[in-house]
Amino acid sequence: MTDIILSGCCGKMGKVIVSEVAKRNDCRIVAGVDIFSDSSFSFPVYDDFSKVTEKGDVIIDFSNPVVLKAMLTYALATKTPCVICTTGYSAEQVEDIHNASQQIAVFYSRNMSLGINLLIELAKQAEKVLGSAFDVEIVEKHHNQKVDAPSGTALMIADAISQTMEHEPQYVYDRHAYRKKRERNEIGIHAVRGGTIVGEHEVIFAGHDEVLTITHQAQSKEVFAVGSINAGIYLHGKACGMYDMSDMLQEK
Repeated sequence: MTDIILSGCCGKMGKVIVSEVAKRNDCRIVAGVDIFSDSSFSFPVYDDFSKVTEKGDVIIDFSNPVVLKAMLTYALATKTPCVICTTGYSAEQVEDIHNASQQIAVFYSRNMSLGINLLIELAKQAEKVLGSAFDVEIVEKHHNQKVDAPSGTALMIADAISQTMEHEPQYVYDRHAYRKKRERNEIGIHAVRGGTIVGEHEVIFAGHDEVLTITHQAQSKEVFAVGSINAGIYLHGKACGMYDMSDMLQEK
């Protein structure tokens, strides 16, 4: 049994995780942390990590970047592993996450979907095969309530493709500001916000007279919730260090 402390439990993703955990017998939520309160939960909810008294085997975080400092302080003090699913972190905050992983196990992924992580592996392979003869463009679509743009997943895809490129790439987010032809080392990243789109990511490899497109569509938030829960169970008992979806997939 894995005991979970859920950060952001009163948010949309937090409530989906609560619902998904209730269907399982290999984990349970022992406490929640959120600036809002919800008395309908079967576990206590605190407005700050400093007030948590329950002991958890892992923290699952779907909250806001402003929570990171307090969460890491608690996690390091109690030696509690963290599954960090929140997006929109600054470079300094990402560095804080990596520094924390020297003392605790940290599972950090900007997308918890199995399908997205398979898309990333396919995109990396496509870049290796197609190389500089094909231009790379990434299009991501999300609902009109999403705050950060481009999505963390789009950046995760771009970073993964960058690892296989011959030359250091340049990310281009807004082409209307450029009055020149496309450079070979560019990766175009485009954000669409509208309606209730859960999440769509498309990677386009455009070459001479042919185009390869790899697409993933998330039909519900449950795919991300299940992924984060599985990551929490996977992280329980792991040694300190950084982990991601590729590590978990290798054990399947």
